[in-house]
Amino acid sequence: MRGVFAAGVLNAFGSEAFDPFDIYIGVSAGACNLASHLAGQNDRNFDIIERYSSTPRFISFGRFLRGGHLMDLDWLWDITISEYRLDLKKIFDKIKKRNKEYIVVATSMETGGGLYLQPDEKTLEHYLKVSSSLPILYRNILEINSEKVTDGGVADSIPVIEAYRRGATDITVIRTRPSDYVKKRSRISFLYPLMFRKYPQFARAMKNRPVVYMEAVRFIKNPPAGVRISEIAPPPDIPAGRVTTDLKVLNAAYQSGREQGKRFIDAYGDGVPRH
Repeated sequence: MRGVFAAGVLNAFGSEAFDPFDIYIGVSAGACNLASHLAGQNDRNFDIIERYSSTPRFISFGRFLRGGHLMDLDWLWDITISEYRLDLKKIFDKIKKRNKEYIVVATSMETGGGLYLQPDEKTLEHYLKVSSSLPILYRNILEINSEKVTDGGVADSIPVIEAYRRGATDITVIRTRPSDYVKKRSRISFLYPLMFRKYPQFARAMKNRPVVYMEAVRFIKNPPAGVRISEIAPPPDIPAGRVTTDLKVLNAAYQSGREQGKRFIDAYGDGVPRH
């Protein structure tokens, strides 16, 4: 649900037909936001939050305590595909015609490493679900080509270094956390080896997540010579969290994202990194 701010930023980008980018790399909700953006469905992300994601049918603590999903991705994917599907053809026609690249990040449960997936019309919806399948909160384990896979944020929450590895030198990062946020180890991290005893490399990646996250933050703040990184991040007074369902809070975060997105467009091209 923290992805609502990024949904607002991309709504502003889409509404203004602002799209100077060659490569798009999305993680979890960010990958879903990018898919709607590429499809030209500029209102879709917040519409889905408002209609479906903020309801007890998706997020339910009672169901979780009874052994079910805290976040029922199976229901959410089924209903949005049925009632509000992505324009898959438009996404991939655009990517092909303009020679762009779209990557969805997932994490291998077998190696704990990041998977940088290049979807097509047949695989995109499944890849987005995989990238969004937060371990523990969603109890099923999904697969890609017989490999157990899960939320891309475990291996690479902010894939700015991967963008650089792929040759990007002018990078725009849309954050879900304030710019000065410091990620710390979870209070239940000592349980990960037990929770994921079948996947020891993944348990190690879960424990190491704050280290990888902060490496990406340092890269954003101190990029290599010749690399410009612009950061769009929510202000610290926006309290939208992972399981926030209060539509007033979510709408405020969304509108903040739209405003910052518009300001970014206005300033773009001045040669000055924006933070």
